[in-house]
Amino acid sequence: MSVSQPVIQTRNLCKALPIGGEQLQILENISLQIERSEMVAIVGPSGSGKSTLMGLIGGLDSPTSGDVIIDGVNVSGLGERALTRLRNEKIGFVFQTFNLVPTLNAIENVMLPMQFSRRQWPNARARAAEILTMLGLEDRLEHTHKQLSGGEQQRVAIARALANEPAILLCDEPTGNLDKISTGLVVAALFDVREQTNTTIVVVTHSLELAAQMDRQIELVDGRIVDPKLLAGSGTPDSFSV
Repeated sequence: MSVSQPVIQTRNLCKALPIGGEQLQILENISLQIERSEMVAIVGPSGSGKSTLMGLIGGLDSPTSGDVIIDGVNVSGLGERALTRLRNEKIGFVFQTFNLVPTLNAIENVMLPMQFSRRQWPNARARAAEILTMLGLEDRLEHTHKQLSGGEQQRVAIARALANEPAILLCDEPTGNLDKISTGLVVAALFDVREQTNTTIVVVTHSLELAAQMDRQIELVDGRIVDPKLLAGSGTPDSFSV
């Protein structure tokens, strides 16, 4: 019986930045694994290294040492061209700021990543419409960002991140700029994405409420994982601190 490999794995991952002639350690010896279709929250106080870890997993930054393995590929040694291709094909990004192109409407924003993909999408418009409909935006296809609420803009951003069928969706504070109602809609959209696509979803968040709804949480403090029990397996712990 074969054992499925984690879709995300890090081994002894470290990140340091030169500050005044010294090295400031941002992350230290981070080893974790996240299975396919898991929903995982990365939590911790400000400055604990959450967004840095997200950037390393997503190939937006390079580690000082250690390895990041995405869907079986060690990305730490990839050149920029191969890394860009892997990001485009394997990873979707959602940020706190929606980053929609203001001159494009919702469906055009979602179509945009497909235009830069090696994969041919002859039905790109239909696919974009399908994803937006899945996220409850079937009556907003032709709306620009000015005609959309904050929650609607974030759902368009999620739809855009899903355009190329990534294995992984990385969300950095996806509800940070939203009110309670919009937050609920975005969270529901993330669960719909997992249910319908089996996408692995990793969320960096300060929100205890959002984190508690994930399959599990990984807590960082001062650049280290503070509870090794959270590295593998599912189930939400009784409590965690941020």
